[in-house]
Amino acid sequence: MADAPSDRTTIRRLPERAVYDRHAVDAILDEALICQVGFIEDGAPVVIPTIHARVDDVLYLHGSPASRMLRAMRHGLEVSINATIVDGLVVARAAFHNSLNYRSVVLFGTARVVDDPDEKRAAMKAVTEHVIPGRWADSRPMTDKEAKGTLIAAIAIDEVSAKVRAGGPKDDDGDYSYPTWAGTVPLGLRAGDPIPDPLLTVGVPVPDYLTGYDRTM
Repeated sequence: MADAPSDRTTIRRLPERAVYDRHAVDAILDEALICQVGFIEDGAPVVIPTIHARVDDVLYLHGSPASRMLRAMRHGLEVSINATIVDGLVVARAAFHNSLNYRSVVLFGTARVVDDPDEKRAAMKAVTEHVIPGRWADSRPMTDKEAKGTLIAAIAIDEVSAKVRAGGPKDDDGDYSYPTWAGTVPLGLRAGDPIPDPLLTVGVPVPDYLTGYDRTM
């Protein structure tokens, strides 16, 4: 994808926050755990959250064949996809200027259902690794029945942009002397200690990729 934005991906409000660099877009998609998929169904807007994974220039979505979103994609479905990571609270002196520090991506495209068995399994591996890097090789191999019971959709990453806010509050000049605290509160996704399944075989250790789980890319 060229870094030049399309008309739909051009950031018009607060354009100084726009990011069109593909490497930055990929980094956000790779770090975000889930995305929101918007589409039109029977003339009405619908937004569905789902897990995704990026492989080069393609974004893959997974779900059940019974999913209305994924069923609709079999006929070619125009979608708008958003992925957002919240990095912190921005606390201004005036409530009007309170904000969030964030990184977000918006992608437009036509979804297609993945029918090729090799591409489908590669996409299912990518989705697993997107959520828990290292887990695919550690898991019981997927059966043909499980593969058939999963529907994978693909969207080319060729009409996309990102928007990023970072830094502290931006108050009006006359408010900087107002006697209230202002600044930022960093936020992040923190993993707790792994909790073993009560039916776990005795002696099976917690893998390093779970004890050291971290979404930061």
